[in-house]
Amino acid sequence: MKTIISEKLARIIKNKKKLEEKLNIKITNRGKEVQIDGNPENEFTATQIIDALNFGFPFTAAISIKEEDNVLEILPIKEHTIKKDLERIRGRLIGKGGKTLQTLSKLTECYLELKDNEIGIIGQPENIEHATEAIIGIIRGAKHGNVYKGLEKKPKEMIYDLGLKEEKNSNNK
Repeated sequence: MKTIISEKLARIIKNKKKLEEKLNIKITNRGKEVQIDGNPENEFTATQIIDALNFGFPFTAAISIKEEDNVLEILPIKEHTIKKDLERIRGRLIGKGGKTLQTLSKLTECYLELKDNEIGIIGQPENIEHATEAIIGIIRGAKHGNVYKGLEKKPKEMIYDLGLKEEKNSNNK
């Protein structure tokens, strides 16, 4: 049984039935404490999903952790800058009307959410790696266009091949 302290308890209670069905767990709460009961693998997945909901991700993005084998990663802005003007850096990350976050999300195929001085990223591990590099570039002052261009050049294929895919052979007759 795992216990999580939740700031956004209403979002979890609202989606409690869906979470219990999809994750094969039992959720109970007392105050801001949320208790998860199930097998260890399901508890771990549920913890990540509840953390994503607490961070501010929509339910569809959070549940993709289970359904699409995505991962949640939280990137603190302060670790990647020496500047004290975090408001300006957050502004660079959000962009005019949220355009920068949207563009980064499309190019990296990840869900992105900004909360306080942290950025939450949900996606495939190799996509999260690209998104993290791009976000760190913007935090450190790189031009947006250069960051986008770098993302467009990155290969869209899986980086880690375990030898499970069949090789394409053009000599088949």
